[in-house]
Amino acid sequence: MSARRISAMSSAVKRKYVCDTKKNISIDSLILKLHDVNVLKLGEYKLKCGMMSPFYIDLRVLVSHPALMNEVSGLIYEQMQEKKLEFDLLCGVPYTALPLATIISSTHELPMLIRRKENKDYGTKRLVEGSFCNGDTCLIIEDTVTTGSSILETAEVLIKEGLKVTDAIVVMDREQGGVEMLASKGIRLHPIISMSKLLDVLRVGERIEAQTVQNVSKFGLDNNTFSPKDENDSIFPTIKKPRLEQKLELSYADRAKLPNIHPLASKLLRIMDEKQSNLCLSADVISGEEVLQLADSLGPQICMLKTHVEFLKRCPVSFTQRLQALAEKHNFLIFDDHNFADTENTVKDHYEGGLYYISSWSHIVSAHAVPGLVKGLSDVGKPLGRGCLLRAEMSTQGSLATGEYTKAVIKMAEEQSDFVIGFICGSKITERPEFIHMTPGVQMEAGGHELAQQYTTPEDVIHNKCSDVIIVGRGVLQAPDRLKAVESYRKEGWDAYTKRISQSGQ
Repeated sequence: MSARRISAMSSAVKRKYVCDTKKNISIDSLILKLHDVNVLKLGEYKLKCGMMSPFYIDLRVLVSHPALMNEVSGLIYEQMQEKKLEFDLLCGVPYTALPLATIISSTHELPMLIRRKENKDYGTKRLVEGSFCNGDTCLIIEDTVTTGSSILETAEVLIKEGLKVTDAIVVMDREQGGVEMLASKGIRLHPIISMSKLLDVLRVGERIEAQTVQNVSKFGLDNNTFSPKDENDSIFPTIKKPRLEQKLELSYADRAKLPNIHPLASKLLRIMDEKQSNLCLSADVISGEEVLQLADSLGPQICMLKTHVEFLKRCPVSFTQRLQALAEKHNFLIFDDHNFADTENTVKDHYEGGLYYISSWSHIVSAHAVPGLVKGLSDVGKPLGRGCLLRAEMSTQGSLATGEYTKAVIKMAEEQSDFVIGFICGSKITERPEFIHMTPGVQMEAGGHELAQQYTTPEDVIHNKCSDVIIVGRGVLQAPDRLKAVESYRKEGWDAYTKRISQSGQ
């Protein structure tokens, strides 16, 4: 708030602010209350920007719940104070944000403007109602942001009237590029609730299923609408409209040739293309000899063999050498799913030495997103040409590896892409084609079992969720005919991939 406005505030208003901030309104509690009144709607909804969305944020219902509307307005006011925003006037984007702005204006005696959505053909014919001076700064309040277009439209009208717009507050950010778009136009957006926060709270509160979280999160990642090269607008460039058709997708072979791809990721993609297999066999057995038998008999059908070497109870001395030879013979990579999760020095020692000298024979290892851990692994593995998969999501029911955690994993991978080649995840989580997405918990029939492992089908994982590699264990190991089963999974996974590629860009 500007110095002029602060000096004009009465002591009574200042005392009211102190009382308001002591309420300590809980975001988590508010999210649950918003869910109670059906603010989050699941289904198929057309958004203002034209895209079809699997969910809709409907804050219009707040007008029928005055106590909740007051609580949301209180949070908006707290955001103003917390961010120390400077402004002379408020303006709520019509129509949903108008009552929120009105409550704040009335409660805290802050001047407000009303922006009309349509021109009047009578009276003053003004698009902006209220008293203001040329050069005044107006703070915009909005209910929900997807692309940022509604805020930009309101800002354009205000700017044409001689006002300045530097900041906006939004109750709900769908995290689809609105913050970046507005920032590129000189408007700082201050969200109160992010979509990932909403999903996390509802999932922990058992209001929605893990699959819903994955679907909604994937939609947001796949439909980011920000384009920094937009042009041809007198005041603000035109917002890029998301393509309603599917994006043109690179094949495995084309991705293998990318200039910035890790050599090991490139090798894996070439193997997948040559063998027409995106199947990783999870050799979850306790005998080293059985692992070797699986590698030899099923190796021609797979692109990768996943081991858990520390779980082997019977392991011949020559195990790793023989496994390496079979990998060369049948052209597959070895992935020891160790799930490193410790301090930098500890994982270095474990990876380089320990009982199994994992770095000496396993092309790929897995790790959790622990600060410093990837560097420790990289110091050992990078000189050997090894790679790492970060666990971004888990297939067990109730997993907390979602939302903000997954975003942090992606950021970690991008910062250390000279060693991290991809992710263990439930679906595609980044559009960067140099990263490999591998999904466990795959069977021919979707469902779960007594240990809360959630299974999805090859078709769902590769075609619908756009992952790259299916990881199959029980579906093959428990089959009466393992060779027949592995060929069935290889074919299903490859068919789903070819179908996805053929439909790309149509």
